[in-house]
Amino acid sequence: MLSEQESTDIFTYYYQSDVMKKTERLLSLDAFRGFTMAVMVLVNNPGSWEHIYPQLEHAAWNGWTFTDFIFPFFLWSVGMSITFSLNSRVDRGDKRSRIVLQIFRRTILIFLIGLFLNGFPFGLLWNIPFSFSTIRIPGVLQRIAVGYCAASIAYLFLSKKMIGITIGVLLSTYWIMMKWIPVPGVELGSMQEGNNFAAYIDSLFLQGHMWKNTFTWDPEGIVSTVPAIATVLGGVLAGEYIRTGIHSKIEKVNWMFVTGSILLLLGVILDMWLPINKNLWTSSYAIFMAGWSLVIFSIFYFFIDVKGIQRWALPFIVYGSNAIAAYCISTIQESAVYGLTTSIVTSSGQLDTISLKDFWMQAFFNQYFSPLNASLIYGLLTVTVIYGMLFLLWKQRWFLKV
Repeated sequence: MLSEQESTDIFTYYYQSDVMKKTERLLSLDAFRGFTMAVMVLVNNPGSWEHIYPQLEHAAWNGWTFTDFIFPFFLWSVGMSITFSLNSRVDRGDKRSRIVLQIFRRTILIFLIGLFLNGFPFGLLWNIPFSFSTIRIPGVLQRIAVGYCAASIAYLFLSKKMIGITIGVLLSTYWIMMKWIPVPGVELGSMQEGNNFAAYIDSLFLQGHMWKNTFTWDPEGIVSTVPAIATVLGGVLAGEYIRTGIHSKIEKVNWMFVTGSILLLLGVILDMWLPINKNLWTSSYAIFMAGWSLVIFSIFYFFIDVKGIQRWALPFIVYGSNAIAAYCISTIQESAVYGLTTSIVTSSGQLDTISLKDFWMQAFFNQYFSPLNASLIYGLLTVTVIYGMLFLLWKQRWFLKV
């Protein structure tokens, strides 16, 4: 076993790479982002979509489960990262015009990677159909790209006070749009699935290019991206608070925990008028999840950066320092194991073709575990295998940057 000093030396060594430009990283942020990404891999890769523990799938509509924490956590951590990355560029003396061009470049690349993953494997595997006429345009990385772009520009040109005001304006505007803008054939203020203002706008501009589970609305659609940007900006404010020296580290923990708890209470209160809903990213949902982000991050920050207890967080730090690579690997492998097929002989003696994933489930996991546990263990194994790949990259100090 490594001593605490040896463990600290390992962290110091790997976080003084050329990629990091010799600057100190906030390990708790990498760990928080990595925890989020590891859970995202888990919930996106069950052994069977028909057998999932309730907390490992999204709420059917209103309400929330553990899974509904994941995406806002990631957007919030993107906002925190913005404060450190852009501030370091400003300190180096980079011109703001150059920084803006880099922001646009990164936004476009992240958006294009998202489109690539939406289309993969582009019809090369027979049981995964593909057509450019129906490729999904919105997506997880696409929303991250838009949120990153908007929040980065805001951080460069707005004061902290103005960013706070912008968050309020975005959430209020979205609430007004959803509740008081009439939609043809839909009751005013409807928040029903597929029958609301956000779904109507998606149908006007994204017809034929929406989520395959609905084709009539998209959980990462146009209008619901407005409050998602507010989520990123919330992370920006938190990151700026951590970065500055206004309070001691332990005081920062206390303030984040208390503020997060207040936001949790506010989100629950607002739920009475505007339901907490991940698919619509309602204003109450954004506030509620900002509260959880602060509370959970304050715990990571306390143990890792205040107390210096870091060894337990190594798997999360590995995931968090190469988060985009983790997401791409997870998405591609899921398409591959579903698209690649093998032939088996059925109990009736007939030759049948099934996906590689179904073959593994039938041949191994379902033989020894209940359907729910087999599905869970498959997901955990996927998380572990991807961690092994990321750990090799981490040891070599290879980080996917866009």
